[in-house]
Amino acid sequence: MIRQLLEPLYEWILEGQIRHTPSHVAIIQDGNRRYASIQGMLRDDGHRLGADRTEDVLEWTRSLGISHVTLYSFSTENFNRDSAEVQALFELFKERFSRVLDDPRIHRNHVRVQMIGDRALLPDDLREVIEQAEKATAGYHDYFLNIAIAYGGRNEIVRAARTILHNVREGKYSVGEISRELVEEHICADHNLPPVDLVIRTGNEYRTSNFLPWLANGHESAVCFCAPYWPIFRRIDFLRALRIYSQRQEGLTGS
Repeated sequence: MIRQLLEPLYEWILEGQIRHTPSHVAIIQDGNRRYASIQGMLRDDGHRLGADRTEDVLEWTRSLGISHVTLYSFSTENFNRDSAEVQALFELFKERFSRVLDDPRIHRNHVRVQMIGDRALLPDDLREVIEQAEKATAGYHDYFLNIAIAYGGRNEIVRAARTILHNVREGKYSVGEISRELVEEHICADHNLPPVDLVIRTGNEYRTSNFLPWLANGHESAVCFCAPYWPIFRRIDFLRALRIYSQRQEGLTGS
């Protein structure tokens, strides 16, 4: 009871301390399986609770005016998990992407949904649902929800390098014309993401796990590692992360 009374007050205090709001927040949603294990739940139930928390967090970001959110939902390394878990996750992704088609919040708030990652690694039925969601929201430009599935940051850079080398051989530009801007253009060719302002990782892990290395590490994003597992990540935890970003910006700008 006391916690229910105090949390809204603390949230209000935290919001008052946030003078700079990031435009692009990238989140590594970690801890679904560990939370399920601690609670004596099935592993798949942990993932489902995590998906529910994701919807809550998206409401928080929108209410705070954060225009770009990128979620690390399934890495290329996750294919090494047992096949039953991978299949259950793909079914969960299908369900949540299908919801986009009729979700009034998506269409009322003009949220563009897109996947980043290697689509060739996904089963046809999941890829089809993802493409339907992308098509249904392609005309929206107020908020952007980017979901990283079958994603690996190093692979992204390698694919960009291959494209650049191919274009050099084709005579589209010379080696001397290769610049940071050109590399970034090719890395972002498929999804056109802006630089990441803030990276959040839940689950008490202190690594960024090959997530958006060019757009995050290359642009010196603020990083917040926090203890709560993703299914119990609270709005207070999110506001604390935003405060870290705000304080960093104040240090950089002197304001």
